Order: sequence, then structure tokens, then C-alpha cells
Amino acid sequence: MIHRTLVGLRSLAPIVVLNRLSINPVCIPDKNMGLPLQSLRVIDLTQDFAGPFCTMILSELGAEVIKIEKPGGGDETRAWGPPFVDGISYYFLSLNRGKKSVVLDLKTREGQGVVRKLVVDADIFVESSRPGQMARFNLDYPRLRRLNKALVYASISSFGQTGPYRDRLGYDLIAFAMSGIMASTGEKGRPPIRMSVPVADIAAGHYASTAILAALSRRLVTGKGDHIDVSLHDSIISWLTYQASYYFATGKEPERLGSAHPSIVPYQAFKCKDKDMVLAIGNDHQWTNFCRATGLERLITDRKFSSNPARVKNRLLLIPVLQRMFRRRDAKEWQTTFDQANVPAASVLSIRDIAHDPHVLNRRMIVCSNSKVPRLGSPMRFYRTGQKKIRSAAQLGQHTREILDSLRP
Repeated sequence: MIHRTLVGLRSLAPIVVLNRLSINPVCIPDKNMGLPLQSLRVIDLTQDFAGPFCTMILSELGAEVIKIEKPGGGDETRAWGPPFVDGISYYFLSLNRGKKSVVLDLKTREGQGVVRKLVVDADIFVESSRPGQMARFNLDYPRLRRLNKALVYASISSFGQTGPYRDRLGYDLIAFAMSGIMASTGEKGRPPIRMSVPVADIAAGHYASTAILAALSRRLVTGKGDHIDVSLHDSIISWLTYQASYYFATGKEPERLGSAHPSIVPYQAFKCKDKDMVLAIGNDHQWTNFCRATGLERLITDRKFSSNPARVKNRLLLIPVLQRMFRRRDAKEWQTTFDQANVPAASVLSIRDIAHDPHVLNRRMIVCSNSKVPRLGSPMRFYRTGQKKIRSAAQLGQHTREILDSLRP
């Protein structure tokens, strides 16, 4: 077990985004080198979003992911539709590609026994049940560690394995509302808003996968695994970053500024003649370039706007001036002007726009495979390793027989 694990981890390397063609056109991937987690096995007892997002990352890094689903309906996101593609919901498809699906009833000794057999030769175990649920199934970390001391066991939950909120029910929206971030969203005087994607789920899934990789790295030295505790609430609170520092430094709550930034101006969306556009002026040199490109040279030496602290202080005077200017031209015209002047700006793109964007397509962030619908690509690229061919999400129980047969003597 340890030998197989160490061999599988020899190629573990930092995740570095590289486009090999732009770096060295004569260098090609080594066909004999697999992805970093190739030959590692993940037992996936997760559902909804955060857990499946975590295990999808591990799958895209080369691991074999065996997703255990309950009889009847499986992961509840299989029913989150329409639309459905070949009977599988679009939601489930987005999080479970490349995994094997095995149906087991964990309320029975037989189902629990199959998982325990799988754990003996597994490397990673990920679960997203309410705290205490795995112990009732006899699949908690202390029990499974007796079977496999090298097992890296990750628990993803709403509020964590400890603390006053441990047993509270929670989804992404609940964690987001309790994070301090939602309170600062939206426009002043209007209700807060949720993000259009589940940011607490995504944060927890990313942190869990990062922690798993860290535990695997340490296991190379110690030969022992670990139990990882990641919660949606902790994860999204950590994203407060400078908003929390602002409060700690001033004792004041951050203002609701819509798309604007509390300490950089101008850094927000503006309405052009045809669509919305964002302007992101990160320093005073860019501000000078912007003013010269737009015919606002007079603002360069105006003390109210000549430095970023001054612009922050006088944002209510400056923003209306810039908004009137933006409305005079189409976003495409402004983009050409700003690109030529080295000013960071961009149109607010729709998903339709992204699906036809030449850079997105060049980076293979939209992949057309054998399935009926395209899928998003992985943002992780390796210099010497080819991309993994990812299967579409499995039908419920598609691999049950295959996995059970592999466990027979």
C-alpha cells in the first residue's frame, strides 16, 4: 500500500499554469509521465457542491475517484434541473466529470463493509456529511485509520467538526450570509446580494483539495495520513482579507459600494453607450495614461485627483465625470483606446461572450468532448505532462459491478 502510494506521488509538483507553446515551442510533454495524482485512489462520499468540487479537482490531477452514492436517487444534485442531458442534471454534470459511480447503502453493514475494503488500498477519503454521521456509519477517521494509517481523510461541512454551530444545517448561502462578506455587497441603501456562483462552496472545495495535497506531501516523509477539517463558514470568512483588516484598523464596517473598491479609485463598472465596462486603475502611472487617452489631462495635476488617496477621498466628485465620459462611446471603442494606452479595462462579458472568446478557446477552458454538451476545462496546466482525458459524469451506479468485482479474492 505504502509502496504504491509513494510511486504515485513521485510526480507531485506545484500547480503552475504554463502554456508550453509560448515558453518553448520545441518541448513536448513526456508521454510516460502521468499527472501528479495518477495511481492514487479517492473514496468520495460527498454530495451537493463543495465536496464534489474538491474531488473533481483531484480527478483532474489524475486520481481515480470512486463516488459512493445512495440507492434511489444518488447525489441530490442529480435532481437539480432542468435541464438534463441523457438523464443527468446540468448541475451534477458540472461537478462530477471523470468519476466512477458506485451505489451502496451505508445504513447497512454490507455497504459499510464495501467502503472499508476500498479504504484498505485507498489514499484519500473525502466526506461531506453532517458531523457525527460517519461515526454512525462506522466510517469515521479513527476507525478507518486502523485499516490504513496512510489514509488522508477530509471532512467538509457547513460549520466544522467543532464549535457552537457544529450541528447547524447550512448551505452556501447560509455560510455566505454569516461571513461578513454578504453584508458589504450591493449598492448603498439597497439589499445585499448573493454571488451568482456558490463562493463559500468553491472556497471550501479549494481549501480541502489544497489541504489534501499538503497532507499527501507530508505523508511522503512520515508514511502517515491525517484528518482534515474544512468548513464552508471558515473558508468564506478567510476571504474577507482586506475588508477584515479595514474593520480591525478603523472599527468601521466597510461601505456598500457595488462594483467599486473601498481603497482604489477608479476601480469599478461604468455604463458605456452599448454595455457595461470595468476600469481598474491600480496606480498613478495608469491614471496618467488613462487621462491622456481620454482627453482628461486636466485631472492629472488636479490635487483632488492626482493621487489615489485623493481620488478615494473625492470619489463622489470624480465618478460622475467619468460616467458621463464613458457613455459617449461603445465599449469596443473604449477597449481599443485603453489597450493602446496600457490602461487595464474590460467589457463585462456574458457566458455567451466567453464561449466564443478566442483567448478562452486558445487556453482550452471550454472543451468539446464526446458528450452532447461542451464542458469547462481545467485551469491547471503542467509543463511536462499531457492533459487527462476526462469522461463525462457517470450514470448512477454505472461502475458498481466493476468496483465490487475488483474486491473479490
